[in-house]
Amino acid sequence: MKKSFLTKNIWYLSLISFFTDVASELLYPVIPLYLSSIGMSIVGIGIIEGIAETLSALSKTYFGIWSDRIQKRKIFVIGGYTLSALSKPLMIVFQNFFWILFLRTSDRLGKGIRTAPRDALLSDESKSENKGRVFGFHRSLDTFGAAVGPSISLLLILLYQWNYDKLFLVSFIPGSIAVLLSFLIREEKGHKYVVENKKIEIRELFSYWVRSSRDYKMVSILLVLFYIFNSSDLLLLLKAKHQHIQDYQVIVLYIIYNISYAVLAFPFGIIGDKTGLKNTIAFGLLFFGMVYVGISFFDDWYEMVILFILYGVYSATIEGNIKALISNLCDKKEVATAIGLFTTLQSFTFIISNTLAGALWNIFNSSVPFILSGIVAILIGLLLFSLRLNYKTH
Repeated sequence: MKKSFLTKNIWYLSLISFFTDVASELLYPVIPLYLSSIGMSIVGIGIIEGIAETLSALSKTYFGIWSDRIQKRKIFVIGGYTLSALSKPLMIVFQNFFWILFLRTSDRLGKGIRTAPRDALLSDESKSENKGRVFGFHRSLDTFGAAVGPSISLLLILLYQWNYDKLFLVSFIPGSIAVLLSFLIREEKGHKYVVENKKIEIRELFSYWVRSSRDYKMVSILLVLFYIFNSSDLLLLLKAKHQHIQDYQVIVLYIIYNISYAVLAFPFGIIGDKTGLKNTIAFGLLFFGMVYVGISFFDDWYEMVILFILYGVYSATIEGNIKALISNLCDKKEVATAIGLFTTLQSFTFIISNTLAGALWNIFNSSVPFILSGIVAILIGLLLFSLRLNYKTH
């Protein structure tokens, strides 16, 4: 009988991400409302989120390098998920700017600590020929959590009129389950490579770029360029709202998107392994282009549902496959560093992309940033199709 590619560690990591996303997405629509309710200004919320996201971006590379340097993954996975699980419910304890800043920063730092080591562990558990399946399966369970979380939040608010405090406490339950599962992960004993234990200097956060392969650079440049023109999903939801869609329908669209993403992530991981990870990602960018151009011309509810299902297709084709592809373009001993640097660069683009989209929205109209994003995505998708890559086998 053929041995399943789904090892115990892959199951544990996928379930951990599922429960963590239930906790996070349960609060996703609530956090800005909660912060406003305790007197936080829009400027204050912006400062908090900006600091938290910047620290998270830098930490992804830092902890990726650290994980590769000591050749350990589990300790970062446990630490990262624990920090995030504790930070969220504690936001209701003290309601002042510096406490909220500390906890939001801790939450995002937790994500930065765990992301690259977790993805490197997924890579360690897979082979070149099935990495799309592994990362796709992980993304699928992760995103099911992103569908379950806001659904729970919506039901508790609509049916029982729960306040924000109760929702924050509820989020601690799935967060705690994720932490407990992280202790079940098993790491191989002994090191396959020479382990360094010297201090990581700031300049080292981006030094991998210099020694990385040409293929890693080309793929990263094209995808980072795409992300610069890809604004936050919140802006897409706001655009739907401007197309005469009611508030509850906007939340339903977000849930539909996550269900589409979750259902399709694993199948597209399989397709990525069979037809090429690069080609599958390029295919997804074409879907992104269709959605972003289409949302400016359609305003019927059913048309919006179709567009958000197609947006789920885009996410399913690229999110897991990008990390699978990146892990195939670097040496095995530097997988966490390579993924960490890419996710850091990706995180920094969010500031640029949201600012650019907001400016275009205000200067011209709400359709311009979406049409521009769609055209750029289609062009980059075509460029990716034309690239020839040499994968490293490990």
